[in-house]
Amino acid sequence: MINYLWAILIVLGVLYGSLTGTLGEVTLGAIEEAKAAVALGVTLIGVVAMWTGLMKIAERAGVIQALTRYMAPVLKFLFPNIPERHLARKHIATNIIANMLGLGWAATPAGLNAMKELQKLNKDKEVASIEMCTFLIINISSVQLISINMIAYRIQFGSDNPTEIIGPALIATIVSTIVGVIFCKFMMKVKTH
Repeated sequence: MINYLWAILIVLGVLYGSLTGTLGEVTLGAIEEAKAAVALGVTLIGVVAMWTGLMKIAERAGVIQALTRYMAPVLKFLFPNIPERHLARKHIATNIIANMLGLGWAATPAGLNAMKELQKLNKDKEVASIEMCTFLIINISSVQLISINMIAYRIQFGSDNPTEIIGPALIATIVSTIVGVIFCKFMMKVKTH
């Protein structure tokens, strides 16, 4: 569906440019934006490579395991039905840590692995478990201490203060995560009664 929408918008843009005599400007705009997209892509590849590499180093150095141990009380509160040493906890912790650092691309593999492990614990394979739903909501709301993606975008496009979004992003993600956790806990109580 989205492909049709984009195709329609492109055709309308070209038709409008032809009818108004601004087709050259439309073409020039498309070329300039294509250059900007490639430049942004190259910038993000560097950022992604660096932070993903740092996450791998942290994992191999045992930092992720240590942080997972520190997160144990939080994980126990959020996911009381997951056994204490289950692999799902490690993947969930890795996902949360990566999301807190604003590394959505590094969080994705851990999130997928967490869902696979949670599915192994799921009694009804056709319906998502409470733990799966809770993880999904927390993953979507994800508290971000540093919004690496947004900072990279803002640097690429010449922002005078690319880090000024850290405070508002932190507040917004804390609020969304708290609301998500309250909802999940409420649904856990409803489901058990």
